[in-house]
Amino acid sequence: MWVFYLISLPLTTGMVLFTLRYFAGPDVPRYVLFTVGYTWFCSLSIIILVPADIWATMSSNQENGAISFFWSWSYWSTFLLTWAVVPLIQGFEDAGDFTVSERLKTSVHVNLIFYLIVGSIGLFGLILLILTHNKWKGSLLGFAMACSNTFGLVTGAFLLGFGLSEIPKSIWRNADWTIRQKVLTHKIAQMAVKLDDAHQELSNAIVVAQATSKQMSKRDSLRPYMNVIDDMLTQMFREDPSFKPQGGRLGENDMDYDTDEKSMATLRRHLRGAREEYYRYKSEYMTYVLEALELEDTIKNYERRNSTGWEYNSSIRPARTGKLGSLCDTLEFLWKCILRKQVEKGLAVILGIMSVAILLAEATLLPSIDLSLFSILIKSVGTQEVLVQVFAFVPLMYMCICTYYSLFKIGMLMFYSLTPRQTSSVNLLMICSMVARYAPPVSYNFLNLIRLGKNKTTIFEQRMGNIDNAVPFFGDEFNKIYPLIMVIYTILVASNFFDKVFDFLGSWKRYIFKTEAEDMDGFDPSGLIILQKERSWLEQGCKVGEQVVPLARNFNNIDIESSNNFMVCWHTSHKKLDQSCLT
Repeated sequence: MWVFYLISLPLTTGMVLFTLRYFAGPDVPRYVLFTVGYTWFCSLSIIILVPADIWATMSSNQENGAISFFWSWSYWSTFLLTWAVVPLIQGFEDAGDFTVSERLKTSVHVNLIFYLIVGSIGLFGLILLILTHNKWKGSLLGFAMACSNTFGLVTGAFLLGFGLSEIPKSIWRNADWTIRQKVLTHKIAQMAVKLDDAHQELSNAIVVAQATSKQMSKRDSLRPYMNVIDDMLTQMFREDPSFKPQGGRLGENDMDYDTDEKSMATLRRHLRGAREEYYRYKSEYMTYVLEALELEDTIKNYERRNSTGWEYNSSIRPARTGKLGSLCDTLEFLWKCILRKQVEKGLAVILGIMSVAILLAEATLLPSIDLSLFSILIKSVGTQEVLVQVFAFVPLMYMCICTYYSLFKIGMLMFYSLTPRQTSSVNLLMICSMVARYAPPVSYNFLNLIRLGKNKTTIFEQRMGNIDNAVPFFGDEFNKIYPLIMVIYTILVASNFFDKVFDFLGSWKRYIFKTEAEDMDGFDPSGLIILQKERSWLEQGCKVGEQVVPLARNFNNIDIESSNNFMVCWHTSHKKLDQSCLT
């Protein structure tokens, strides 16, 4: 058991540190990084503990005190962080106040409203439970745990179902170069417009802040607060000299920020939010453009492989030199032009099989016959500790990835964003809270798929308890009934049932979750033009994203899709845009 820990724990720590370094923005404080990192580590620790708990239960190992301690530490750490610590820090970071005490007051006030609502719902449920079940003997702590876990189980089932269907499909689609190019042209066009809107919003915020500063006298009692905002502007222009405010306008009520300290805090918060939004969209735009340019290079290298000697030539990075340069170019060609597509398709098939196996296991929880592939595999190697833990860890990790994939996709649509090197403190804290909230329910769901025997119960199941007993109004066999709903939902998602329904309803389409499948109906003309312009600017020595705002502003004012002035010609054999269309 400890061999597995010696391997998995360092990998978990390294994965947490790498993820933080990759996504965290430059202005995220260290205490936020520590809080997010610790929360992620505790959540992943729960996932790592499940295989060890299964092995200890199967081998009837009586020395499981360490597992019990780690379960308590991981579970209650995530519970307290999710419902108390992280929301408080998140409100503190989101507040625009100028002192620590005022920011803390704002955070407490915002969270107090949330907890009053949640507490009222919980109190109503408790009263209903007592009135309908006079002989109920559960504890309040068990009731709270069951409610929290039930929320995660039910909502997590739908998130898991969406991920089980979408992840294999998206990997298979993206392996096709033409489909991926179509998707990227749509993404680039959409992101260019969002970047232009964010640039406009930041320009407006800067103009408002500068105008407020000019009209405020040096003796004004609010001047110290204004000086803080002025310092923000100075630092902003010093860090990014290429940013030029364009088209900033004053609104009707934009000069009312100098009335009191709270209004100045609102101005500071608005300026900070506009800045974070602009650089987030800029980062996403650059990611899509660079991927599209690299994909064009990959297609070109594959078509010219005989003339280039199977060496990869890139137009977005300097050519390699030295003795190993040619070897590296050949290896890069083999990976990007030959192997990667096949590896992605093979991975999609493997994940698709795992998705089917998970759905079969979920759908057969009620029958007494064990049809769970993972349960059969684990029992078949019951005497080999490493294989038991590997067979338990791999599908559990895949279930978590599917759940978090859906959570991030839907969350980025409505609540937060996860952008490489531009994710703000508020977004990091919200994401880590969601990750911690779903780790125990997903693990509990997986344990239900592993039938160890009637007299064998893992420590985690003992700690989590039986929801039917803790909260009787959920009904008998709740843990076995709700997965059936998830299976039906996943089948409907995989068959594109909801897309067909909303297509039939027409105008309701804008209320559904948008997937990449909608971006495969052809190349976006504006995206193609922007991509070709970016390549031209890159060849002239400019950086990606420097010139796109004025160009995207023109697309904002012209209906590119319906205009006959933009004709897109795609050469069938070379799979590239005919340059004559851009003249």
